[in-house]
Amino acid sequence: MNKMKNWTKRFAMIILFFLALFATFQSISGLPVQTMFFHLVKAVSVSETVTAPAQTLENSIDWSQYPKHTVTATGYTAGAESTGKNQGHPEYGITYSGVKVKRDLFSTIAADLTVFPIGTVLFIPGYGYGVVADKGGAIKGNRLDLYYETVEDVYRHWGKKTVDVYIVQKGNGKLTEEQLQALNEDKSLQVFRQQYTSSEKK
Repeated sequence: MNKMKNWTKRFAMIILFFLALFATFQSISGLPVQTMFFHLVKAVSVSETVTAPAQTLENSIDWSQYPKHTVTATGYTAGAESTGKNQGHPEYGITYSGVKVKRDLFSTIAADLTVFPIGTVLFIPGYGYGVVADKGGAIKGNRLDLYYETVEDVYRHWGKKTVDVYIVQKGNGKLTEEQLQALNEDKSLQVFRQQYTSSEKK
C-alpha cells in the first residue's frame, strides 16, 4: 500500500512538472491546454481512488455450486439465557455432540438433526461457516441457532434473520473436537479466520 502511495505521489509530481511546461508553452504559443489539464487531473484522481475490494468468504467462493436451503436463524450463547446452564455447571458450554461451543472460522451451531445431522457444515452469509454440533428444544424444521460468545454479540451482530444457507458437507451424525480443530486450522482458509474470531471483540 505504501509503494502505491509513493508511486501516486511521484506520478502527481511528474504531471505537475508537465503542467508547468504546458503553461509555459501556452503563454508562448497562445494554444489552449485546458483539455489536457482536465484529462491529467482525472487520471491522478482515478489512480488514487482505485483499491482492491476486501477479500471475504462471501465473495471469494462460488456458493452457487452448493445446495441452498432457506432457514430462520437466531443466535444463542452457552449461558443460562439460552441453555439454562451457568458457569460451573458440568455441562456448561458442551454441545449435544460432545464438543465445546466455539465461535471461530468454523463455529458450532444448533439445528434440527432430522434436517441437518450432526457434523453438517453450512456456510451462512454474514456469519461464516457453521458446523452442526447441537440441537435445541425450539430448533425445529428450517431453523438454526448460531453460537456467539455473549448476549450482546447475538443482538449486535445477528438477532433473527431469514437467510439462504449453503450445504458444504452433509454430516454423518458425529463430530469430535479433533474434527472441529482440523476444520479451523485448514491452511487454505486462514486468511479469513480473523474476520470471524475478532469481529465480535471489536
